[in-house]
Amino acid sequence: MKTLIIARHGNTFRKGETPTRVGSRTDLELVEEERGRGIGLYLKKLGLVPTRILAAPLKRTMRTAELAAEELGNPCPVQPDARFIEVDYGPDENKTEDEVMTRLGTVEAARQGVDAATLTAGQLLELGEKAIALWNAEATVPDSWKVDVERIRANWAELAAEVQEGETLLCVSSNGTIRFAPHITGDYAGFCAAHDIKVPTGGVCIFTAGEDGAWTCTEWGTKAFKKI
Repeated sequence: MKTLIIARHGNTFRKGETPTRVGSRTDLELVEEERGRGIGLYLKKLGLVPTRILAAPLKRTMRTAELAAEELGNPCPVQPDARFIEVDYGPDENKTEDEVMTRLGTVEAARQGVDAATLTAGQLLELGEKAIALWNAEATVPDSWKVDVERIRANWAELAAEVQEGETLLCVSSNGTIRFAPHITGDYAGFCAAHDIKVPTGGVCIFTAGEDGAWTCTEWGTKAFKKI
């Protein structure tokens, strides 16, 4: 059996703060440890102690991996791996969701041949929400975001191929990048139809492969800190 565990980093905004769309160019610290430690405690509870731990080279992902490793008894060092860094949100990097959706709504209005100046703020938000909904439902990349879908898919396939028989590998990444990981199952459309591909902070995803080498997702987006 091969086991690949993919986890999303912990929170970077405190309760009451206005979150922004944080991508690869915004390197924030964690504001809490509960979710990172929860990942480690949950995996320990399941008897899944990683033989290798990777994390995207950002403060939030590295620290989450380190906290998980501490709770697991530091079974191995955390290795930075740039393949799994968060996506670049282009002009929407570090912007609030309302700002993001307003810009995307303006783009969509232009695509439809509508003068954005004739639309209300609410109408622009509604148009922009559709683009974000597609991103969250099937990973359709919104206008001007710098997301190399084929490269990210290839990176997850490459990592899956690296997992050795009997190995348990943990990779800590971010929401935008993790949503492409289910491509390793060979049925991404089916996966999207059955799951919410937006993984919560501190969420754990578990994939296993048996003798036939086919990867199956046994857990997706489990809020580990609530399961311990």
